[in-house]
Amino acid sequence: QVQLVESGGGLVQAGGSLRLSCAASGRTFSTYVMGWFRQSPGKEREFVAAISWSGDRTFYGDSLKGRFTISRDNAKNTVYLQMSSLKPEDTAVYYCAAARSRIWDTPNHYSYWGQGTQVTVSS
Repeated sequence: QVQLVESGGGLVQAGGSLRLSCAASGRTFSTYVMGWFRQSPGKEREFVAAISWSGDRTFYGDSLKGRFTISRDNAKNTVYLQMSSLKPEDTAVYYCAAARSRIWDTPNHYSYWGQGTQVTVSS
């Protein structure tokens, strides 16, 4: 069982930056692929980024690489999402999730989810 708690969301102006954190409980954090997804009203949950259990491989959603960076610290049981050059269309609730799967960009392959943190980008 893994419990996930996101933090770091908030209101930021377009062009600004935010760093989201996701703290995980349990001793098995380092055995999970960790992902970030986002969802805005009326839209499906969208893949943002994922990172391998060791942190040596990352994968990003279309058009996000270069602005978003995912990282993890297994000693702290925490995964991060650094977001820069934010745009109003990045406004959404951001969720972290944990998976033991070879498929990283599909929500159905993730077993555990946090409650989400709101990110609002004003123009």
